Amino acid sequence: MLERPRRRTPRRVGGDGEPEVFCADEQSAVPMDTSRWRALAVDVLRAEGVRGAAELSVLFVERESIAEMNRIHMDKDGPTDVLAFPIDAHDDMRSPGPTQTSAAPHPRRVDVGDLPLLLGDVVVCPAVAMDQAPGHAGRFDDEIALLVTHGILHVLGYDHDNEVNAATMRTREKDLLESLHWRGRAPVGFDQGY
Repeated sequence: MLERPRRRTPRRVGGDGEPEVFCADEQSAVPMDTSRWRALAVDVLRAEGVRGAAELSVLFVERESIAEMNRIHMDKDGPTDVLAFPIDAHDDMRSPGPTQTSAAPHPRRVDVGDLPLLLGDVVVCPAVAMDQAPGHAGRFDDEIALLVTHGILHVLGYDHDNEVNAATMRTREKDLLESLHWRGRAPVGFDQGY
């Protein structure tokens, strides 16, 4: 089986600007502090070498919404905890679109390096996270931090499709959570098994 190539930092570079994360709470099961999770997402992107104008969305959704996405995109039944939808595979793959050649007097050549890099979407279901937290990350707060980080790593190209990739991803998640979420060692009993 071929393994997906990994880039060294800086991994993603957009045009002039800073990484932006759009965070929305589209569910009512559990109150969510979107500004807190947005800040964690920005920190994870920076720690992963994302530079310049890059955009990511983090959405908190109801069980029914994530179950439908899981069915459509993953061909799996029922709700899941997190889904990740990468958009730009890498920064030189974007097309300037159908107006690249124009009959206008002075067609403007688009430099894709000036455009924001659209990283993708991370979709989290807080209700599922609440149910699985005690046997997984421990506390609900830690579960959400894990799921947001996990989703972002998927958007950036990490996977757990085999033992080597899973170990790499688990190690990176734990390192990021220890430096950005706990600001110290993982709590006793923290389990991030897939």
